[in-house]
Amino acid sequence: MKKWLALALLVVVLDQLTKSLAVNVLTYAEPLAVFPSFNLTLLYNRGAAFSFLSDASGWQRWFFVVVSAGAAVFLTLWLRRLKQDQVLLSVALALVLGGAVGNLIDRLWLGHVVDFIQIYYKQYYWPAFNIADSAISVGAVLLIWDSLFARRESD
Repeated sequence: MKKWLALALLVVVLDQLTKSLAVNVLTYAEPLAVFPSFNLTLLYNRGAAFSFLSDASGWQRWFFVVVSAGAAVFLTLWLRRLKQDQVLLSVALALVLGGAVGNLIDRLWLGHVVDFIQIYYKQYYWPAFNIADSAISVGAVLLIWDSLFARRESD
């Protein structure tokens, strides 16, 4: 359990460090080209994934705080119940947990999530994201992979 919580904490630390760097180095909404199809662009998201509910009147901040905190508790309890040989599932849950906590910290302290990674192709832009979002996405893919292909004792 400790190593999975350490992985989640590593995600939180990397997420918060990179967001702090982005806030202190980048100018809001001004892309900094890193290489073709990749910019660093400081943006704030008051909503959830893909700016869902970002235009709401402010209640969404506390809604997402409660959802994120609940998810963190749920994921921690789930991690506690896993067997030692369930490594892939443990990694997946730890990544999602770390990402959820990273974005939760932003919502609590800032009222929005700091995004700064921007990927695009020609005039098509993917919504900006951060390290926490990346960890959640990778964790979700690993959860799906584990649910489809992991061998269980009941097999």
